[in-house]
Amino acid sequence: MALDLASLPDVSGLTVGILGGTGDQGRGLAYRLALAGQQVLIGSRSAERAQAAAQELTELSGASVGGGENADVAARSDVLIVAVPYAGHADTLAGLADALVGKIVVDCVNPLGFDKQGPYALKVAEGSAAQQAEALLPGARVTAAFHHVSAELLADPSVTSMDLDILVLGDDRDAVAVVQALAGRIPGMRGVHAGRLRNAGQVEALTANLIAMNKRYKAHSGIRVTDV
Repeated sequence: MALDLASLPDVSGLTVGILGGTGDQGRGLAYRLALAGQQVLIGSRSAERAQAAAQELTELSGASVGGGENADVAARSDVLIVAVPYAGHADTLAGLADALVGKIVVDCVNPLGFDKQGPYALKVAEGSAAQQAEALLPGARVTAAFHHVSAELLADPSVTSMDLDILVLGDDRDAVAVVQALAGRIPGMRGVHAGRLRNAGQVEALTANLIAMNKRYKAHSGIRVTDV
């Protein structure tokens, strides 16, 4: 079955919160979604940092971006993108379990380590960061996506189109479709349903290979899926 982008839901009216939105990946995704016309909120442990980042993104994008503490952003958003460092992943989400009941959560965290030989995937007891999120957020609709996006390209205003596919994983098909549609709002991106959440581990781990390729070829590699 070919990918039918026309059948995806209209997500233009949804508010997207970025937990960890002051980091490079979170800020980059916030910038691109704001440019696309999405209502975006930046979340952080510090409301001041979040509001400062939101003001910078408002000036850069020309859109109105809001900011606040993670719990406040979680309560005010329809969809939450988790872009926190893996070291703080579990603690951040455990404290937001009640606020995220019924919300679509998009985990884009890559559990990686680095040594003299380069990047490598860390073992996660639950199988992946996304499955860890699922275990910590039993009332949320957890998906996984946006793992293979260059933060540098996202933040570069001279880049007008992102040439890559976004692999979206999840057990809730309606939630997956929403995330696919959000990805598709960013020029050049396409959201592709890539399986159930139990398969998120290898998607997260593939980021180590992409980082290694980027270093080797001085590039910003991403993923394109053929014949879909």
